[in-house]
Amino acid sequence: MVENATCNCACSEELTEEEMILQLDELIGEYQNKPGGLIPALQIVQSRFGYLPESVLKKISRDFGKPYSEVAGVVSFYSFFSTVPRGKNMVRVCLGTACYVRGGKEVLASVKKELGIDVGETTENRQFSLDVGRCFGACGLAPVIMVNDDVHQRVKPSKIGELLRAYAISEEGVTQ
Repeated sequence: MVENATCNCACSEELTEEEMILQLDELIGEYQNKPGGLIPALQIVQSRFGYLPESVLKKISRDFGKPYSEVAGVVSFYSFFSTVPRGKNMVRVCLGTACYVRGGKEVLASVKKELGIDVGETTENRQFSLDVGRCFGACGLAPVIMVNDDVHQRVKPSKIGELLRAYAISEEGVTQ
C-alpha cells in the first residue's frame, strides 16, 4: 500500500475516461521507472478516480512497457482494485468462519436488502458498494462488517439500516 496517499477522489466530479487519461502522466510519472512501481501507481490512480477503467489500464500498460495482460492480471488478483465505479462508502461483510457461524450470512442479507444491491454492485446514487471479506481479525466480536475503514462489531441484522444511514450522504453533502 502507498503510505500517506492523499485521496483526491474525483468520483463526485464524474470525469470522462479521456479526462482521466490526460491526468495519468502527472499521477504515475514518478513510478514508471521504479522496480515494483506498478502497484503503487495503480493505487494512486484508483484513489484519484475511484476505479480503473480499461482505457486507463491500457495507457498504464503502455507507459510501464508491460503487456496489458500483466497489468490487468495485477488488478484482477488484488481485491483492493476495481474496474467498475465504486460508491463513496465501501461496505464489506465478513463471512469468515466465526462471522458466518455467528450470523454473517443474515447480516449480508440485511445489507443487500437495505441497499437494494448484490455483492460486487454499487447503488445507483454511488453512495454504497458491497463486498464480502473472509476475516477482519475480530473473530471474538463476530459478526463484523466494515464501512470504509470503520469496523463494526457484533452487528445485528435489524440494526443495518440505522448503521448505514449514518454513512449516507445527501446531494448537499449533509449526513441524512
